[in-house]
Amino acid sequence: MADKLSYKVVVNDVKTGKSYNIVVSENHAASLTRTSLGDVIDGVFLGLPGYKLKITGGSDKNGTPMRSDLPGNKRVNLLLSESRGFHERYHGERKRTAICGRVISENISQINMKVTEYGPKSIEECLQPPAES
Repeated sequence: MADKLSYKVVVNDVKTGKSYNIVVSENHAASLTRTSLGDVIDGVFLGLPGYKLKITGGSDKNGTPMRSDLPGNKRVNLLLSESRGFHERYHGERKRTAICGRVISENISQINMKVTEYGPKSIEECLQPPAES
């Protein structure tokens, strides 16, 4: 029995500096698969109609970060100096570190996004569950 596809999405509101955690599953998660870092997507997939969101990063199920300059969706071991995915402890240190490619696949668990265009409602209003009558 296969697990249902789902992503944890962290949306950053650049105006206020707040971040919002949204769980995306099933059809909306499938529409995010095969997009890459730097792509601008419609906010409807996250329950934010009228918003445009830019994919800025993410990590896989093991916590391995994604890099926008690495093509594909596989995890590879790269020799890194001070850069995204590795921070040196002393000047000139290099280390072989696992890094994920820029394409979102089923192995990715968290996706980071930032708002590029705002919709008519605020993010809080869009994410509130409907009130029961």
